[in-house]
Amino acid sequence: MNEGFSPAGLENIKRENKMSNKQLNDIVVKATAADDVQRGEVIQSLWSGYGEIVRYSLSGAEFSSAVLKHVKFPSLVSHPRGWHNDLSHQRKVNSYEVEMAWYQNWAERCDDRCRVPQCYASETVGEEHLIVLEDLDAVGFPRRRTALDLEGVQVCLGWLANFHALFMGEDPVALWSTGSYWHLATRPDELDAMDDDALRDAAPVIDSKLGRATFQTFIHGDAKLANFCFSADGKQVAAVDFQYVGAGCGMKDVAYFFSSCLSDDDHEKYASLLLDDYFILLKEALLWRESSIDFAALEQEWRALFPVAQTDFYRFLAGWMPAHWKINDYTKRVVQSVLS
Repeated sequence: MNEGFSPAGLENIKRENKMSNKQLNDIVVKATAADDVQRGEVIQSLWSGYGEIVRYSLSGAEFSSAVLKHVKFPSLVSHPRGWHNDLSHQRKVNSYEVEMAWYQNWAERCDDRCRVPQCYASETVGEEHLIVLEDLDAVGFPRRRTALDLEGVQVCLGWLANFHALFMGEDPVALWSTGSYWHLATRPDELDAMDDDALRDAAPVIDSKLGRATFQTFIHGDAKLANFCFSADGKQVAAVDFQYVGAGCGMKDVAYFFSSCLSDDDHEKYASLLLDDYFILLKEALLWRESSIDFAALEQEWRALFPVAQTDFYRFLAGWMPAHWKINDYTKRVVQSVLS
């Protein structure tokens, strides 16, 4: 992995004004060793106007394209849900710093079993963050899915199981000490806005149960369907968007992923079966990595924490957007069971 650009090479572009397209082109050229680059389409605008992800075509490089994640903090923020204040802004700032640290210090440990884009370079220039990444579309992961069959869910669970196995017991240096974007300590406004008094009172206990789990790993922290890129045949997957990666119980990723791709009825029918599949995959992943962990103890603890993780995410939604489609009859029954 390229650790970044030399300080001398950055001095001429550190300034208060936003970086020009030419400066960005020069950075991509340097990161990819291309002869020339051409800015292409905007793949995605970042949440609340905090920047964009852009594809660049390359000439004279080892590969034909690369992706630049360009974070630039706006002077005025328009949050799509109306949630914006100094705390939410600082959470976003921290999240991009975490993502930089992820790609600089940790991402290269991921293999084909939990594929992530290769990072060619990352750097902070003034108040702007720049991450030049491998274009997953060009290396065999061109498909994005808006819905999954059970086989597709299992493919993503395989990624999660291998990711959790890889980082089991690791110290999350420079990452979130508690992974996930809905972590209670970072969401006091949403907690205050909640109408459910019983859930509000229980929130610290729920958070503590997850945080005090004996078995901790790194969790992706935003493992929704939209952050998985699929191979053409749908049998392999890579993941993106590591702003909220950090320590945690793996059930937080699994519960959140299920919420992103399973309907109310499918949750009812398949959650238990798919959770069984996850633990089979996790055991295989730990054995493949020659882990000496007590898997029976891990499974017993994490299975008991699965509905707790579901309730933890529900707690965030109930304050943030109580009419969200993910709040359904199934999740309400899970929450009531946990609270009781």
